[in-house]
Amino acid sequence: MTSKMQPWVAKYVGSGLIWGSSFLFIAIGVRALPPTGVAFWRLFIGAITMFIIVRAGRNRLPRELSTWFKMAVGGLFMSAIPFVLFSYAEQHVSSAVAGIINAATPVMTVLMILLFFREETPNRQTLIGLFIGLVGVAVVLGVWDGFGASDPTAVLALVAAIGCYGFGTPFMRRFIGPMRLPASVSTFGQISTATLILAPFYWFGPHTIGPVQLETVLAMLALGALGSGIAYWLYYGVIEGAGSTIASSVTLITPLVAVTLGILLLGERIHWYEPVGGLIVILGAAWSQGYFARKPRG
Repeated sequence: MTSKMQPWVAKYVGSGLIWGSSFLFIAIGVRALPPTGVAFWRLFIGAITMFIIVRAGRNRLPRELSTWFKMAVGGLFMSAIPFVLFSYAEQHVSSAVAGIINAATPVMTVLMILLFFREETPNRQTLIGLFIGLVGVAVVLGVWDGFGASDPTAVLALVAAIGCYGFGTPFMRRFIGPMRLPASVSTFGQISTATLILAPFYWFGPHTIGPVQLETVLAMLALGALGSGIAYWLYYGVIEGAGSTIASSVTLITPLVAVTLGILLLGERIHWYEPVGGLIVILGAAWSQGYFARKPRG
């Protein structure tokens, strides 16, 4: 039994470590690249990685323009816009704070469903999780002190970014899920179209804002190849081996990775309310996903 669990457990930990590390790589990237540049290069490299995975799996890409249009909308909200917003925010706030706020994505998804996807009615449990998560975000930001040490525009960018994720997730589930595309194909479609959307905004703006060093190149390669490529492949393995419920809980461990790396490698300092608020955010996200629901006795 243990041997059967090992593959998906390793993939679960791997995807969590990679996505948690993304905030460190973004913080390194914005030292040399504008926000649009960080987002473009991670998407471009990720698209190449995912194309290799698609070809290795011998999967065919869709030919219908309507399919590509829907994947482009998904890419806009799941990649293009939030990647730029996170990069902008990390010019002004720590990677630890960005990682903690990102953990509220499941909570924001519930809010977006309430606002735009009324056919998916959240139950009482998810609404309680929504409330807990929003309280956690308020604590992370230190709202009693005017956002504490956080820049208000950066805070708005972070909230808008997870708002995009919150809208994009049910959109993908409603409009792309029924197509039954292989996960690698839909991910490639999302990332490749997002790359094309961002390309003119990056190429007609400043290409760099600082010296591009080896660490910049390595950070972009890690963000793209690992964060947008290998991590998805690992994530699919978790879904296959343990189910979507366990797989979705990976968002609960990424802030722990982000905070740890930010402190150890970037020398970031955190305020007492940030980890406390982070724990409340994780509690709200876990509650909204049903991890505290009573299981029926079998």
